[in-house]
Amino acid sequence: MATFKAFLLTKQGGEFAASFEQIDKGALPPGEVLVRVAFSSLNYKDGLAVTGRPGVVRKYPMVPGIDLAGVVEESRSSEFKPGDKVVVTGCGTSETMWGGYSEMARLDGEFLVPVPESMTLKQAAGIGTAGFAAMQSILALESHGLKPGGLEVLVTGASGGVGSIAIAALANLGYRVAGATGRAELHPYLRSLGASAIIHRADIAAASSRPLETQRWSGAIDNVGGPTLAGLLRSVAMGGSVASVGLAGGAEFTSTVFPFILRGVSLLGIDSGRVTNAQRRAVWARLARDLPLNLLDQTISVEPLEKIRELGEQILAGKIRGRTVIEVN
Repeated sequence: MATFKAFLLTKQGGEFAASFEQIDKGALPPGEVLVRVAFSSLNYKDGLAVTGRPGVVRKYPMVPGIDLAGVVEESRSSEFKPGDKVVVTGCGTSETMWGGYSEMARLDGEFLVPVPESMTLKQAAGIGTAGFAAMQSILALESHGLKPGGLEVLVTGASGGVGSIAIAALANLGYRVAGATGRAELHPYLRSLGASAIIHRADIAAASSRPLETQRWSGAIDNVGGPTLAGLLRSVAMGGSVASVGLAGGAEFTSTVFPFILRGVSLLGIDSGRVTNAQRRAVWARLARDLPLNLLDQTISVEPLEKIRELGEQILAGKIRGRTVIEVN
């Protein structure tokens, strides 16, 4: 098609604007592979971008949408051919490269991963950056000694995208998983994903005069940050690790060094954007193997691209459950 629909962000004279536009195909940024986008998804950073908050978009004009799943239309990459189903997750899309809130996308082959044969395009988009980061976190914890059969693994922000997929994958791998949330109405949902215990998020974030608490967690995946990260560190068991993957509750936290020097706790940073293609394929292979797709489907709701601004406000307000897939085409 000569033109395609896209959600375009602009900034002129310091004034932010967002609108749906028909864009000429020739205006797409350069890249080896042209993809007809079927689905994108909604991440916290997408909410920031589409509502004009700072910290995500680095240049304008920009088509946001960190994730995309679709079918290759044209390719100059030896890795991909027309008809291939591909997925892209957070490799600079929505920051410096046009992303998935568009009927067409053009990117270099190094950013694309073949969709596993067991998955649909909708499921691949449903996993997206959130699920990718969740599995990255599990791999990081495993590399630091986490194994099933020990104390519980804590997942904070449990009802969100990272939390939901982390719980489902960890439970499937045989871990006992505790989910921290402030939304009591979602307890049945979390238990259906495999959570064996549910804790109120305020109990994790509560201040304490003690630098260390009873050892409770063999490891943790934290996508909240702030006081929640500080609180859970006090209860991580000897030799345990915490994967830090988000900041929904704040970018700063205050802690003592005691969890690190008296219990040997490791704090592991998870960056889902700057990952080699080989590493991306390894993470997707583990997702295909260890994430039950029937549970993934429970986390997914599908919404039209036309609602993206409203959905962006909702995710920033903590009102989104699980994964929201954006139907683009």
